[in-house]
Amino acid sequence: MYQLTVYTPKPTWNKGKLVGQKSPLKLEEVWSIRTRLEISNNLRELTMFNLALDCKLRACDFVKLKVRDIAHGTTVQSRAILVQQKTGKPVQFEITTKTRNAITSWIKSQHLSASDYLFPSRVKNNDHLSTRQYSRIVKRWIISIGLDPTAYGTHSMRRTKVSLIYKRTKNLRAVQILLGHTKLESTVKYLGVEVDDALGISEHTDI
Repeated sequence: MYQLTVYTPKPTWNKGKLVGQKSPLKLEEVWSIRTRLEISNNLRELTMFNLALDCKLRACDFVKLKVRDIAHGTTVQSRAILVQQKTGKPVQFEITTKTRNAITSWIKSQHLSASDYLFPSRVKNNDHLSTRQYSRIVKRWIISIGLDPTAYGTHSMRRTKVSLIYKRTKNLRAVQILLGHTKLESTVKYLGVEVDDALGISEHTDI
């Protein structure tokens, strides 16, 4: 006699979680996290935080950065270029002075060579930091300044600087280039500028 097996579906991965676009950090939140990392002398995460903001890369590209991608010899470049894994297209990004200083100190402290991953895994030898490990680190940063970790993630690091740039300049084309988007429509959707601009106009219109 056969026994009837009752199938109980597993709960979906996002049950009870907020999904969708992750919020960018505000300027004061950026400085709060940076200050905490500086005070704690956490050079690894300070370097990671600064570079993630500058490069605006997706997590899958960020964790695979090698020293040679951003430095020539012992000199960290002010600009770099990387082929994106998702699109196969190159994207350029700037590396600001404070980020270059942190990277230089990090490379020297870890004795990294040109072929080494910039952020090696602490779990697997000869491997890079995983996207999951990176996500945990970002979550820790968010919690450290009292923000809701469900509203932020690794993509917040990609969105932060371009969101600030757009708010200051309203230059969509510049943001498109910085993100490596092929279509301007993607950038508009990514930033949610239509909604923001429409509300802004409405707020300043008295009737």
